[in-house]
Amino acid sequence: MPIDPERLRNFPIPETRQRVTKRDTILYALSIGLGQDPLDEHQLDFVYETRLRAFPSIAAVLGYPGFWLKNLDTGVDWKRLVHGEQAITWHAPLPVEGEVIGRTRVTGLVDRGAGKGALLYSAREVVDAATGTLLATLEQTTVLRGDGGFGGPSDPVRPPHPMPDRDPDDAVELATRPEQALLYRLNGDDNPLHVDPAVARAAGFGRPILHGLCTLGVVMHALLRRVCGYDTTKPRRLALRFSAPVLPGETIRTELWDEGGGAFSFRARVPDRNAVVVTNGLFRMNP
Repeated sequence: MPIDPERLRNFPIPETRQRVTKRDTILYALSIGLGQDPLDEHQLDFVYETRLRAFPSIAAVLGYPGFWLKNLDTGVDWKRLVHGEQAITWHAPLPVEGEVIGRTRVTGLVDRGAGKGALLYSAREVVDAATGTLLATLEQTTVLRGDGGFGGPSDPVRPPHPMPDRDPDDAVELATRPEQALLYRLNGDDNPLHVDPAVARAAGFGRPILHGLCTLGVVMHALLRRVCGYDTTKPRRLALRFSAPVLPGETIRTELWDEGGGAFSFRARVPDRNAVVVTNGLFRMNP
């Protein structure tokens, strides 16, 4: 049965109030691979409670409303959806502990036609519960592979950032671990696609895949290391498109282009499969 576009556009996604502890902050950093080198003093800043800092991309799991598209009232074929695009804009320093509120809403819906799926745009604002300070804005594109052809008006397709037509200026390789998806899901993303082989096969994958947002965290680590020197005040905006899944245990190579003015284009590949897993990436830094 086709989805009801008006119901989905206006779906009441519950506001999320989250108490963040130092343990949560450390868990997130570990789940994206920080701490694999026990002698790296920079990485210790994100996993050691006596000197703890929030890793910037933890914003992606703050105030997270859960797997709300699994709710049958949405009408979505949740077993066939995939994470298509993600952007993060940082507005203020992220706390290592405290209380945050996440407010998520649907911001657009595109019908690509019967058999071609649909695009669902959503956005989440994360605010400090005590002060009301806007900490971060998250924008997401979800590809509803089983829900095209619902009819009705479609919102405009948002164009991706164009990739440079030259060789990368730099690259950083970071390894993932075989059990990394099992650890990452403890941040609150409990989509069984990342843990249950039967669900993965039903979705067309040979085995559970890494969360797209975990891949984003690995890429963010590469950017923070190479262009920010691990300075967490530098990131201003990150936007990317997921082009293929990563399998837990694979190495991710992030390739960078310096565009000047604190802007960097990027993509990410799995060298062993020569697979581009992230593309159309744009990272902007604060002055």
